[in-house]
Amino acid sequence: MPRPVTLFTGQWADLPLATLAKKATSWGYDGLELACWGDHLDVNKAAVDKSYCKRQLAILRKNRLSLYAISHHLAGQLVCDPNTDSRSDGFAAPSCTGNAENKRAWAVETMKNAARAARNLGVTVVNGFTGSSIWHLLYGFPPVPDQMIEEGYRYFAKMWNPILDVYDECGVTFALEVHPTEFAFDIVTAHRTLDAIGRRKTFGFNFDPSHLYWQMVDPARFIEEFPDRIYHVHMKDAALQLDGKSGILGSHLNFGTRGRGWDFRSLGRGSVRFEEIIRALNAVRYTGPLSVEWEDSGMEREQGARESCAFVRKIDFVPSEIAFDAAFER
Repeated sequence: MPRPVTLFTGQWADLPLATLAKKATSWGYDGLELACWGDHLDVNKAAVDKSYCKRQLAILRKNRLSLYAISHHLAGQLVCDPNTDSRSDGFAAPSCTGNAENKRAWAVETMKNAARAARNLGVTVVNGFTGSSIWHLLYGFPPVPDQMIEEGYRYFAKMWNPILDVYDECGVTFALEVHPTEFAFDIVTAHRTLDAIGRRKTFGFNFDPSHLYWQMVDPARFIEEFPDRIYHVHMKDAALQLDGKSGILGSHLNFGTRGRGWDFRSLGRGSVRFEEIIRALNAVRYTGPLSVEWEDSGMEREQGARESCAFVRKIDFVPSEIAFDAAFER
């Protein structure tokens, strides 16, 4: 049976959920991956108010959509980030503005509530970020002692193990979107992140090939490296457009700016090899949703959402249970 095709609502949080759900149905989606911002989902409310959960689910059912996962990326980022500038002020409650530790404390509690909300909604996966206290140390100058990096991973375990205890209690898994600015941003650091928390099963990955591709990490190999940790899948494309002047670090140019070394693209319009990804997902028996995270600064988003749904349906296929030449054995 083909995997369900869903739409991550994070890039559509300016629209009321009722409006977006109606559009998603018209574009051909099977369900939504609800972002925990805008009016799409308030996890603090959903954690304690089952009637609120029923109302949000009713909006989806009215539009013949299902819910497979929720995503709390913005809050998750605050758990381990330094939080020392204004960029993340809007990620937390207004009362936390300008105070790094208040943002962190708020984030820890709302990430726990995300697990409780997921349980009340009947889903078992919360996607998100962890933040990173050591991302700013990526380049080795001034020289970075190994101890500083080790301390960063110990800090990650200290902050996230108590959060993950709540996920265990709720029967919910947390799926980190492996991504620059997180502790896990490629295969090597993904292993190190798992090791830091004793490889507890509560913690896995929201696989997104676009973030691996532009770093020149093989997305299909990531799936092969973590066959039992792919808890959710984002479908997103990207393109390297190196011109001899810019590099993969982005040159401080915003997405969509001409001359930037790489950019996100609507599905099928970039260079990610989705054929190999589908085959790898089939090999590890992933049967969960393929969730479109649509990002393309150069394209009208409703056209992009519609054609991305069609692209996923075309590229996905059910694995065979027999060898193609099995008939010759009879």
